[in-house]
Amino acid sequence: MLLAVDAGNTNVVFAVHDGAEWRGRWRIATDPQRTSDEYAVWLLTLMQHAGLRPADITRCVIGTVVPAALYNLRRLSRDWFGAEPLVARSTLDWGFHIDVERPQEVGADRLLNALAAHHHYSGPLIVIDFGTATTFDVVAADGAYLGGVIAPGINLSIEALHRAAARLPRIGIGRPQSAIGRDTVAAMQSGIFWGYVGLIEGIVSRIRGEAELPGMKVIATGGLAPLLAEGTTMISRVDQDITLEGLRLLAGRNPAPISQKDMM
Repeated sequence: MLLAVDAGNTNVVFAVHDGAEWRGRWRIATDPQRTSDEYAVWLLTLMQHAGLRPADITRCVIGTVVPAALYNLRRLSRDWFGAEPLVARSTLDWGFHIDVERPQEVGADRLLNALAAHHHYSGPLIVIDFGTATTFDVVAADGAYLGGVIAPGINLSIEALHRAAARLPRIGIGRPQSAIGRDTVAAMQSGIFWGYVGLIEGIVSRIRGEAELPGMKVIATGGLAPLLAEGTTMISRVDQDITLEGLRLLAGRNPAPISQKDMM
């Protein structure tokens, strides 16, 4: 079985795929100081509840945008599952051209999203990921990664409003009943929700105009994707597993790395 690890700025997601389906998904807050043993105590307990054992894991693939977290995630794979992990990097075989000026600077999550989106939905695509940052990634009809857009994430914007303005409270995101807020919280919720809907529609329209790729579909992922998809017709589909699917596909395209032990 494959252990896929998606380490983002906010959460680390662990998932196990048995070759036919995902057997479990678990998430924990990202903390670069968390040791491999701490990960193991938490993860192995959850795997046990799902009827999975460490010996079931034969491969591990890691995608991370937090370099400081990589060391302990590697140790987790080596020490607790006996597998040298494949780490998502631009130098691997992705099956498509990374058509940007500095491929090594593109976040692994963005390439993974592009890989899975092209595999499952084909055609020219825009992939929107509502994470710590809100990213828009452009995929050509042949799967080539063409670049994209990075904007502040929704929760970052909410936190910035609360911290910078003394009288504005911390709010939760939700779809407001109307655009005109009749109190402070409603006004903030409207600004955040409809502001990001406007961001989606504006950026997607500009990308479509510049890319000149007819029939571009828009795929959305991330925790807030279902909510924001309610506010616009531009999002064709919501797929919450797209980054994990990218990890699974990447592992299928690349051989397992040789461990230091095997080289001795």
